Amino acid sequence: MKHLFGAVEEAAAAIRTAINSVTPRVGIILGSGLGDLAHEIHQPIALPYADLPHFPRSTAAGHAGRLMVGKLGDTGQSVVALQGRFHLYEGWNAQQAAFPVWVLNQLGVNTLLVSNAAGGLNPRYQVGDVMLIDDHINFMFQNPLRGVNDDRLGPRFPDMSAPYDQPLMELAEAVARREGFFCPRGVYVGMLGPTYETRAEYRMARRLGGDAAGMSTVPEVVAAAHCGMRVLGLSTITNACSPDQLGETTHEEVIAAAASAGKKLQAIVEAVVLASS
Repeated sequence: MKHLFGAVEEAAAAIRTAINSVTPRVGIILGSGLGDLAHEIHQPIALPYADLPHFPRSTAAGHAGRLMVGKLGDTGQSVVALQGRFHLYEGWNAQQAAFPVWVLNQLGVNTLLVSNAAGGLNPRYQVGDVMLIDDHINFMFQNPLRGVNDDRLGPRFPDMSAPYDQPLMELAEAVARREGFFCPRGVYVGMLGPTYETRAEYRMARRLGGDAAGMSTVPEVVAAAHCGMRVLGLSTITNACSPDQLGETTHEEVIAAAASAGKKLQAIVEAVVLASS
């Protein structure tokens, strides 16, 4: 992590200059197929990642690759959204994938909403369901905190016993009850990718306690825990991963299925923004 703080500060300074006096307290990472939520940000200031110092480039389909600051929906509250993220399967390391989280924290963000598209391991889940991430398993076997720690960003050994915020999950559950949709808690299994899992890998992940599997999120949540942010994780179930009835999965189908859960996600996100601002 040597020289990381300087890079984070430089990126944050460039963003501050572009957004003037706006100080968003809530950050949102929009995953595969979920970028349309950015349309609910009014009068946005949009900054392409290519224009921000030290930001990687987003190459995954469905990821616009820009940072947006504006007021979310009817909340009237300022948020900063990452329309696209960085995956290890694209060739980035875990620290590069997590880099924007440290930048958001330097901007004043103390609550992070992380969304992703995930395959449903739990047989109760159906395509279009939204799962609250209650915990995760890191099968990427990479950690963004590897290397020399910089105490200005966070402690050497951050606690990971509860990286996902309990009150925020309770708020999301209350929204789901009010709106009448299924929103279970579950364990997210972070896989390296880019291949979708084999039948044997799905069986392994399920037996180890996994409820949904995807190729992102874990490095970002580790970085958020490192700098003391509250985190709400949301997985949209985009395909059923039954090992005994496994069909072919395409990325286009995943994006389409993720987009179908947009209204559910928006309701949760707006409630969290109102409660956190």
